[in-house]
Amino acid sequence: MGPAAKREYMKKTWERYITAGREGKSRILDEFCATYECDRKYAIRLMSKGPPPEGRRRRRRGPTYTKRVVDILYAFWERSGHLWSERLKAALPLWMPALRRHYHTTPKEERQLLKMSPSTMDRRLKDRKIQLRKRIYGKTKPGTWLKHVIRIRRGPWSVRRPGFTEMDLVSHSGNCAEGDFAQTLNMTDILSAWTERRCLPNKTQHYVRGAVIEIRAALPFDLLGLDVDSGGEFINQMLYDYCEARPKVKLTRSRPDKKNDNAHIEQKNNTHVRQWLGYFRYGTPRVVEAINDLYRNELRLFQNLFQPSVRLKKKTQVGSRTRRVYDDPRTPLD
Repeated sequence: MGPAAKREYMKKTWERYITAGREGKSRILDEFCATYECDRKYAIRLMSKGPPPEGRRRRRRGPTYTKRVVDILYAFWERSGHLWSERLKAALPLWMPALRRHYHTTPKEERQLLKMSPSTMDRRLKDRKIQLRKRIYGKTKPGTWLKHVIRIRRGPWSVRRPGFTEMDLVSHSGNCAEGDFAQTLNMTDILSAWTERRCLPNKTQHYVRGAVIEIRAALPFDLLGLDVDSGGEFINQMLYDYCEARPKVKLTRSRPDKKNDNAHIEQKNNTHVRQWLGYFRYGTPRVVEAINDLYRNELRLFQNLFQPSVRLKKKTQVGSRTRRVYDDPRTPLD
């Protein structure tokens, strides 16, 4: 029974109730409690209040944020790399000087942007987020070498210092996986979310090992661990020998076909690679060199110094829902 039907039923019952005698009122209350599915005392209170009020029309509140403020928010969200709303709000004060310079924002517009809550940002950006959703297709196949030697890492990460990383390859094959094409080697630190990438002409072990050496030299902390998937580009003799010659660098692998074992880097494959390079086919030396120039300079500083990240502190089950608690958003540099 909907609200309108309930009001109509209460009105008809009340009209009979006020004209009935003592026994008639008792029978009406019995009928009302059975139909309305309520307690008898509650039914008596409803009948004593008089006829039910007509449904009042709610007055809709006007928009709080102007269209220009929402457009600036969308431009900021797009240029910040499509950050999650909690991270987006934390990054807003860092970006405000640039927004003021490029969009000539007024003090009122700046106050509205800074006042906007993460949930409001999600609502304002919802339609545009739906338009940008894409499915990720991977092209790497599981390898077979040294699987009995390299230890499988199980369970969630529990680290207190930077240096333990997850690593993966992102293919740039477009809609055809034949021949050689570029691959992005993506590496992220578990504790700080610091991310480094290198573009490779292909995924042979020689290029993978060279990229690991270059990234290790560029990291602002010591490399202590490499956690990779079970693909042949990582499970090979060259990378294994490199890690064995450096006892501080522990090489571990995930279970085959279990992407959740590498959840940190799988997320970065989308936000730090696909959203910037898309799904096109890249393969010429000139393109690989241009992508690496972006990875080593502007994009590296942009994402590690100006994009806040959050870490999951705890996860609890409340009925059928999972409640996640995160720490305060901070940039990987912080």
